[in-house]
Amino acid sequence: MSDIYLALVHSPVYNKNMETVATSITNLDLHDIARCCTTYGVKRYYVVHPAEAQRHLAKRIMGFWQEGYGAEYNPDRQEAFSRVTIANNLQAVYADIEGEHGAAPVKVATDARKYKNTVTYAQLREEIDTSETPILLLFGTGWGLLKEDVEAMDRILEPIYGPTEYNHLSVRSAVSIILDRLRGH
Repeated sequence: MSDIYLALVHSPVYNKNMETVATSITNLDLHDIARCCTTYGVKRYYVVHPAEAQRHLAKRIMGFWQEGYGAEYNPDRQEAFSRVTIANNLQAVYADIEGEHGAAPVKVATDARKYKNTVTYAQLREEIDTSETPILLLFGTGWGLLKEDVEAMDRILEPIYGPTEYNHLSVRSAVSIILDRLRGH
């Protein structure tokens, strides 16, 4: 079975006007995605941001729950945050995973838009269950990863569809649904 990794990318991503931007790290994304990753056995959750001030903020938030009063008050958060790594770019993420496994991860982009070379949840779940190669799921904040970045990935996971035309989930919701489809019982 493949080890699964997850990267939450804050830059470069689109804003609602499809302009390339950097988004802010949020407290909820740190907490909720870390807890989801721990629940579904994700080996490491990378929070990727190029701005040192944003990375420092994330470390301060996590530090509260990993040391002192916060760690005593809620040890579950301490456990969830033990899987989180703050990175300044995706190249550092790729190098970290490759250094651990001796092989590059299969990079899987997620997006609310459909691409012609999309894989289904069943196909990716099968690959996870039968391969030893690590899998890196990439999620974009804002309005998603840049089109050219998505197209450069090894796989593109199909969008999440509900019964309506509306398709704009929070990244926290998308992570939860996707991990459940790939690792849930």
